[in-house]
This record gives sequence, structure tokens and C-alpha cells, in this order.
Amino acid sequence: MDEKIKQAALDRRYLRMASIWAENSYCKRRQVGALIIKNKMIISDGYNGTPSGFENICEDKNNITKPYVLHAEANAITKIARSNNSSEGATMYVTSSPCIECAKLIIQAGIKRVVYSERYRLADGIDLMKRAGIELVFIDPNDTSELYNDTSKENKI
Repeated sequence: MDEKIKQAALDRRYLRMASIWAENSYCKRRQVGALIIKNKMIISDGYNGTPSGFENICEDKNNITKPYVLHAEANAITKIARSNNSSEGATMYVTSSPCIECAKLIIQAGIKRVVYSERYRLADGIDLMKRAGIELVFIDPNDTSELYNDTSKENKI
């Protein structure tokens, strides 16, 4: 089997796993999951939610996300910081493209590749990661054809 086809199959599997992991989120407006993979091993995971010890309610009474809710990417990266693992050179699989704040964390964590299955409404995180030379791969979960690299200059939704 061709290496590219193998990688495409792995990418789809890990994204499905991130999607299942997102189901752990208590957030009602949007559930996001993330996995960090290095050497074909899951070294961290995360989903969006409140910090440890806080109530598991992500939205206020007006259905606005509370400002202290952590994104899935941030949760996965901070778990790495509390472990003996390193995310240097790893791949992050995330169900939604990272926002600018998470993109900064991804760059600083040394993650070299990000695979995602939904485009966030703002493309500034994608633009920053492109500028940092991170490989970005968008996989449409409804598309059964070959995966493709997200090399577009603009991510139109």
C-alpha cells in the first residue's frame, strides 16, 4: 500500500477518534475534540470545557460561552506540559480548525502538522500556522475521495 494512502487512512481514523473524544465535552453550542499523535501513539487528548474543578457548564444563561472555557487544543497541549512527553514534531488531530490563540500554542508546542475536519468561522489561526510552516490538512468527513492539503490562501466558509 502506498505511503500516502496509508497516511490518509490513518488521518481519517485519528480524526474519527477526535470526533468521538469531542463527545466528552459538556459544551452545548459546540463540542470539539483533539488528539496529539507522535510516532503513531496518542500522547495527549483534549476536548473543550471548563478548567479542572469548575462546574461542567460551558455557557451562561444567555447561551454565550464562558470566557474561561478551554479549547480542545489548549487542553491537549497543557496535558503534555504536565507529562513527561514532548509534542515536538507531533501531529494534532482536531475536529475544528484552530483559532488564533490555539494556533499560537500549537506553534510554541512544536507541533508540525495539524489535521482538521471543520473550518472555524475565522481563518486567522490557519493563516498564522501557514506562516509558521505547519503542514495543514483539511479532511471533509463527508468526502470519501482522497484527502488533500489545505494550501488555499483564503479559507472561505
